Amino acid sequence: MKMAAPAAPAAKKKEVKKPAGPKSVSKKDAYKVNGNKVERTKPMCPKCGPGIFMAVHKDRVSCGKCGYTEFSKKE
Repeated sequence: MKMAAPAAPAAKKKEVKKPAGPKSVSKKDAYKVNGNKVERTKPMCPKCGPGIFMAVHKDRVSCGKCGYTEFSKKE
């Protein structure tokens, strides 16, 4: 009677980290509610159209989707 050779130990799977995706935009900062009216606090992108907000920086506003940038005037 022949005995089967012991099976080789199973190789551990390498844990692969998922790349970090884009950070979610806080909708609390984009809108302001006054009574029954909703006001947008951030500017919209003129190239992408309504629904795409621009990021407000201290010296510019920029669109994260298409890259459109408007620089503020220095005084």
